[in-house]
Amino acid sequence: MRLTTKIAAVLSVSVMALTACASEDSEPSATDSGSGATSAESDVKVGMAYDVGGRGDQSFNDSAAAGLDQAIEEFGMTSEEAEAEDGEDEAAREERLRTFADGGYDPVIAVGFAYAAALTKVSAEYPDVHFAIIDDESIDADNVADLVFAEEQGSFLVGAAAALKSETGNIGFVGGVEVPLIQKFEAGYIAGAKAVNPDVEIQSTYLTQPPDFSGFGDPAKGKTAAEGMFDEGADIVYHAAGGSGGGVFEAAADSGNLAIGVDSDQYNTADPAVQDVILTSMLKNVNVAVYEYLSQVNDGTFPSGVTRYDLSVDGVGYSTSGGQVDDIAAKLDEYKQQIIDGTITVPTTP
Repeated sequence: MRLTTKIAAVLSVSVMALTACASEDSEPSATDSGSGATSAESDVKVGMAYDVGGRGDQSFNDSAAAGLDQAIEEFGMTSEEAEAEDGEDEAAREERLRTFADGGYDPVIAVGFAYAAALTKVSAEYPDVHFAIIDDESIDADNVADLVFAEEQGSFLVGAAAALKSETGNIGFVGGVEVPLIQKFEAGYIAGAKAVNPDVEIQSTYLTQPPDFSGFGDPAKGKTAAEGMFDEGADIVYHAAGGSGGGVFEAAADSGNLAIGVDSDQYNTADPAVQDVILTSMLKNVNVAVYEYLSQVNDGTFPSGVTRYDLSVDGVGYSTSGGQVDDIAAKLDEYKQQIIDGTITVPTTP
């Protein structure tokens, strides 16, 4: 039986140092299976299929990698990793997943909704292999775990932060690819900003349209988009664009404005030259989801069905690094509690 669950355990969000060395090959390649700090040994072999950008994107993929690294260190698992390439077709994603399955990797974790079609097909071909996918809940199979988040809730909080901090009453949103998942970020951001200031002006744009997913790995496009918003009066821009967000930070630094990061606490991972322009980040604790999934695998259980991480379990949230939201944290926490209590219902579409 497949169940939809909500994690009730306390989510420890002590993010590990992220390894910033992205793979250059779309086929699985061996990686270090731990720091040597553990004496644990396991025969579990994990295949990790990253989205575009892979390790080193300082965002979504790196957060998933942190969860994998923690499991490797604590449980003694081994792993191989591969990443998607810009512009690749479904056949390439299918082949990547099959390569892991044929190589004896079990489980295989697909990082990102872009793997949904490929995993639907491959999981049916390998019913004895266990899979997990992050950011998709469309696959109804006993050997697939769907790890999803309430991105709109965390985005509501950073939208409120933007409106509270904006001096111009004009803010921006840059999405990587215009798909329903990223529209959840936009919808929450708009709702949070308007909860603070109904008259706030919000500029929104997306870098690419599917099936072009390069919008998650093109800092130049991110910078151009943010520059246009700053030129039009925005003083804070939130990105949900993966590796393209680095360009948004650069544009903010060049123009003397602020930006909001996504997925991980980007104040701690961005180039020091742009660190001070990061007002906050919308935390999406992919590392926790990956680690908890692998923890269950280590205990001999292969979860299936949907597990949703929301504000009530700190699956999403906002960062305070840098201290720029300390003066409004109490207000943001009020909004957080209202969402948890159901007083505020955050939309999932703009």
